[in-house]
Amino acid sequence: MQSVVLYGRADCEYSAAAKELLRERGVAFDEIDVASDPRKMTEMLRRAAGQHTTPQIFIDGRHIGGYDDLRQLADWGGLEAATGGAAP
Repeated sequence: MQSVVLYGRADCEYSAAAKELLRERGVAFDEIDVASDPRKMTEMLRRAAGQHTTPQIFIDGRHIGGYDDLRQLADWGGLEAATGGAAP
């Protein structure tokens, strides 16, 4: 199973949707709230090549992108392949 990290914000509907999608697919993830710690926002910006919207998602250290990118990956069957999980 690959590590999944989601940088998000509690007040972000796209962060909530990404977490819901990951949970529905049975993918464990670490959540980092960038709103509560400015250093985490700086870390996200560095890792995501300046992308400032939330969420920003990483699988095994590789930047996937935001919610739309995650949804597309899941719809194409790539989420399960990338995380080592089974298709629903």
